[in-house]
This record gives sequence, C-alpha cells and structure tokens, in this order.
Amino acid sequence: MWLETLQWVVAALGVLASASPIPAPQLGASIFADLSPAELRAVRTFLLSRPELGLAANRRDSLASNSLFLVELQVPRKSQALQFLNGGSPRPPRLARAIVFFGEQAQPNVTEFVVGPLPWPSYYRAVSYKGGRPIPFAARPVTLLEYELMHRRLLELTEPLYRLLRDTTGFWYHNCSQRCLTFSDVAPRGLGPGERRSWLILQRLVEGHFLHPVGLELLLDHRSRDPRRWTLQRLWYNGQYFASAQELAWRYERGELALACPTTPELLFSTYVPRGHFSTGTPTAVHGAKVCEPQGKRYRLQGNLVEYGGWRLALRLRSSAGLQLFDLRFNGEQLAHELSVQEAVAFYGGSTPAAMQTKYIDSAWGMGTLAHELAPGIDCPEVATYLDAHHLYDAAGPVRYPRALCLFELPTGVPLRRHFDSDFRGGYRFYGGLEGQALVLRTTATVYNYDYIWDVLLYPNGVLEAKVHATGYVHATFYTPQGLRYGSRLHRDVLGNLHTHLLHYKVDLDVAGTRNSFETVDVCFENISNPWSAGERVVQPRLHRRPRHSERQATFPFGRALPRYLLFSSPTQHNRWGHPRSYRIQHSSPLGHTPWGAGAHHGLLAGRYHLAVTRHHEKEATSSSPYAQHDPWQPAVDFESFIRNDENIENQDLVAWVTVGFLHIPHAEDVPNTATPGNAVGFFLRPFNFFDEDPSVASRSPVIVRPQDPAFAHVAIQRWTPASPGPCVSAEPFTYNGTYRQE
Repeated sequence: MWLETLQWVVAALGVLASASPIPAPQLGASIFADLSPAELRAVRTFLLSRPELGLAANRRDSLASNSLFLVELQVPRKSQALQFLNGGSPRPPRLARAIVFFGEQAQPNVTEFVVGPLPWPSYYRAVSYKGGRPIPFAARPVTLLEYELMHRRLLELTEPLYRLLRDTTGFWYHNCSQRCLTFSDVAPRGLGPGERRSWLILQRLVEGHFLHPVGLELLLDHRSRDPRRWTLQRLWYNGQYFASAQELAWRYERGELALACPTTPELLFSTYVPRGHFSTGTPTAVHGAKVCEPQGKRYRLQGNLVEYGGWRLALRLRSSAGLQLFDLRFNGEQLAHELSVQEAVAFYGGSTPAAMQTKYIDSAWGMGTLAHELAPGIDCPEVATYLDAHHLYDAAGPVRYPRALCLFELPTGVPLRRHFDSDFRGGYRFYGGLEGQALVLRTTATVYNYDYIWDVLLYPNGVLEAKVHATGYVHATFYTPQGLRYGSRLHRDVLGNLHTHLLHYKVDLDVAGTRNSFETVDVCFENISNPWSAGERVVQPRLHRRPRHSERQATFPFGRALPRYLLFSSPTQHNRWGHPRSYRIQHSSPLGHTPWGAGAHHGLLAGRYHLAVTRHHEKEATSSSPYAQHDPWQPAVDFESFIRNDENIENQDLVAWVTVGFLHIPHAEDVPNTATPGNAVGFFLRPFNFFDEDPSVASRSPVIVRPQDPAFAHVAIQRWTPASPGPCVSAEPFTYNGTYRQE
C-alpha cells in the first residue's frame, strides 16, 4: 500500500520534473505497475463526468447505450521509460487506457482513449491502432449484459422445444428452475465482417457441463442492439439441420425425428470425485512431496519489483491479455524491455456447426481478468507469495481478484550442473554439483473450458523460460459416427474435437543495449582432405552463419524448418573472448504446421510464424487486439503490416514475436480434464557468449567433495550453505475463497 501512496505523491508533486539520477529499482519498476483501485476509480469518475461522452453511470439492460468497458494501464513509451530508468529524464506521466462502447449513436462504434495524468485525470484523447481503421461495434467483446440478454431471449426462442428436450434429456431451457440446460458459445460470430451470429452448444448444467452436450446446437443472430430482434437462424439436432425451432418441434411431434437421447444417470465422469483404485495399493490419501523454504525466501518482492539472484524485473497482469514483464535485467544489465503474452488461439475441426466454426482468439475474453484464485498446495506451493489483482473490465468499478499471481522458488529436481570426476580405478578425484532451482512467476487464465497455466522461470545462470501448460475440460460436441473423422469418442454421447493450440508472445530484446542484430546459426557438413593422413577424407560439421538483414529475411513460417540457433547480438559489445554478446531464443514446441483456412486466420497473422523479427515501433505495440475474435477478417491489428515494408534490422531496436503450440487430439484420458504432462510448450532465452563464464558461479549453493586419502575413508565437503536444511513444512491448514468482487 505504501508503494501506491508513493506513486501518488510523486505524480502529484512532480518531484522528478527536472533531470534526475538513476531511480531506485523499486521506483523504476513502479512506472509499469498496474493501476490501483483508486486510480481505476479516478479514471472512471473522470470519463463519466464528461457530458460529451454520454456514458451511462450504471449498467442498463440495453446495448444501445454508451458504456465504459475497460480501464487499464497505458504503458509508457519505450523511449520515455528507458530515459527515466537510465537517469536521463523525468518520470513518464502515468496514463490509463480506456475502451468505450458507443452503442447509443446512430452509427455505433468502439473507441479507445488515453486518459491522464494520474492520479487526477484532466484530459482524454482518442487513439487508434496502426492504419487507423475504425473499430466496428460488431467487433466488440461480448459483455455480461449481452450474455444475460442472450439467455433471456433463448428462454423465449426455445419454448417450442420444451417437450423435446424434457423427454429426451430430462433437462430443458424454457421456464427452467432446476435440471436446467446451459450453453457454450463459439466464435468467430459469423462468416464475414459486421456479423454477430453465434453457434450455441446446449449442455446439461451439471458439474463439468462442457462434457454434457445434448445434441442440439443453435445459431443465434444477435447483431441488433434490440434483443427483441434476435432470431434463431438455424438449428442442428443429432446430425440434421432445421430452419426453425418450430420445424424441429413439429418433426418431433410427428415422430419423424432421429432422437438424441443422452444418458442421464452417469454424471460422475465429469467431476473430480475419486473413483477406482491403483493396483499397487501405495497410499494416496496422505500428502505427497512439498516445496519448502528451510531458511526463508531467497527472492525479494517490493511492489511489482522482483529480484532473484542476478535477476531483476517489473511485473504486471494486464486485464486485456495477461502476464507482462518489463525491464528485465541480469546483474544490472538490461536483457529485454518487455516479455509479454499476446494471444492464445485454439482452432478446431468437427462435423457439427459449432465445432467447425470454433476458432478461439482468447484475448477477446480478457485473459488477465480470467486469472482466478490460485489454490495453495495445488496451483502453487503453500510457501509461495500470492498477489491480488484489480481489474476494471465490464464492471461498474474495480474488482479484486485474490491470489491471481504467485511467486515461488522451485527445486527443479535436476542439478543445474554437476560432475563426478572418476579416477577410473574405482574412486574419484572430486565431485562437484550445484542444486537446480528457479524462481517461478505464475498466473492462470480459465477461458471457458480450458485452463492455461502461464509460467516464467528465472534460472541463476541467466536463462529465462516462458512456458504454458494447457489443462481443463476439452471442447466437446455431441457424438455422431461422422465425428470420428475429427476426434475421439470420450463417452457415450461425447466427442472430443481435435484442435491446435497457438500461444503467442512478444519479446522486446535489448541485448547489451537497444541496438541489436539478428542472425541464424546452424550446421552444414564439409568433406575435406584429411590434413594428417594423405589420401583420406574427413566429413565433419561446421558452423553456417546467416546474418538476417531485413524483416522478411527474419520471418520463419510454420511448415518450414526453423534454424536451430536464433541469435540476437550486440554489434558493438563483445565478451572477454571476442564474441558478440548475444542471447538465443530456443523454441520448446512440437508444432510443425498450423491449421490456417481461407480467411478466418487474418486476426492472428503473427501465428503464421515460429518467429518474426521486426523493428521496434510504438504503433506496433501488440500483435493482436480484443477485437480480433469478432472481426478476424478485417482485424484492427494487421500483423503483416509490421513486416510488409521489409525494414532493415541490422543494428536496430528489435522485437521478436514468438509463437509456440501443439496439436491436441482428445482421447479418453482427457476425462475429466486434460492433464498437464505432455501438454506444455514454450521457449527459452539463453545467453550465448553474453557472459565470460556461467554467471551461476556467483551462487553460494554448490557442494564440492574431495577425497582426503587413497582409501577414500575421509572426505572434505566444501559448501557455503548450512549443512542441514532444517524443518520444512508449515502446519497452516488449506484455505480457499475463490471469489472476486467489486470493492
């Protein structure tokens, strides 16, 4: 709380208005801190006070109103931030980004504003994405109000289907108080710009409802701002299409319908309730291994500043897209200005209309606001440090999300490095080892059925790993025999549909400075004369270096082999041994091809590439937007424009756009949930001649063992930590709340 107060005082008094020394690390990190609840309220109050905007103060039951949808931090321009962080300029003004839905106008639209300065806003100005294309009203994310209106309208539109659903499923939608049906909606919402037509999968409202489709899918047109004009355009029931609910009901009454009669008693399969037994009989009703901190925490968290070993960085959880790190430094040297999640995409196939239409682009669902409470001992160790988040997203004020992020030091279970120096006579000369640990920054995003676990791991040797695990429920449709071309039967009436996950990151690298060059290194083979044996040949590998001079040369589409070493180097700085100081991006992703079809993929053109390297531009701050899901045909952010002009990238400020992913063909073992082992992808940032030696030599955690006599009866153990770790686990009981509320 005191950091929030400090931010307000600094902004209010302007104490850094003149040239300033290098700020303290915590003060430097605070320019990237998420807006506090007080700042969120101040922005909302200011915008509501502007009569020309005509914003509704309270939620109305109408889409034809002007409403404030999102307020979050407007990140300072990179040039401003670096000048402040390096001590050459005043603190950048603290600004907010706001998204407003103008639904009351004759020509409704979505407009983004920058609001400032905080803590007392006095101005706002409209901003646009690169290209300046207006944001259509139909491209807006779906609000809670719109979902509520969809539900109310479906209560009316499904009235003719009451008997069919009651008789065949034991559940119904119209006039329901118990044994109700619910729905999952898919996107994109239509087949072209301006449409807002959603396929809805009806499901039993039970625990794990995603695995309980009832065989009915509805196409609801909800483009109009007047819900009374919303209509069902098509229905799919058990493999057949119908033009109206009345037609489907009429066919049922006449006995002309092939009925979908999903089973009702066995609802247990979608829950976490234990069932069955392991054959070995080893105990599972007791606690397993735990993470502990026997001598306390070895990392430091002050405000949004994280320090661990040589690492120092600022973190935030932006409402729109999730985890974002800034000013990443190791031993005081900047390695990257930004590392952030940009997008998560899932492309599906299937025989039902909802399955074949599903192409989720998840930033439209507010991934940062989907970081719900982390459970101690399950999502993160009990000893982790937990952080709350506050969002103003589709709400009348700030909403607190408790324990939305966590930090903890993780024993990796494998040494960071080790060596046993054998004497090849049954003994050894020495043993040396350094235990493996990493600091984990973790958050999650539960986007409908799927749970993404987003991790960034900081290792003491200057390596950073960005990783995401996919778990949660599979996106399932009603089983028909035709569906087996698109997935696996998971239960009597359930088909798990195949899909491809794509996870997209921005990495704004500043390797030994903002001026970097990019090259790829691989191996080729040479066949040369043996210099020490006349007449013989030697076939051996040698390095094949290829500097990449322009953006087009630095794009690597899926479907083509990715060079194995992707190096970002300083053209002017070298390590002690004469090599350019460099960092390497190393993919950890099995995806070789992407499922692009004709048209719908334009909303994430960045996902065409394993890697694309571009020049840094403030107008190219993100590769996606909250509007890509609902207008992927004419996206607000056209990533191809980032590389279309093919700018020079030699000795420039460079940004790496990294995409990782995997194909998932659901199988029986995905019930009840997809498990995390084998379902993780990511990438590493690894030093490549950036240092003169492994920087983890600064750690005081190694152990060295040296024999003291020829019989090895006595050994000298050299270590710099206590001989025993001591007691480990806290006796605190498990607690969990799970709520997120406006305060």
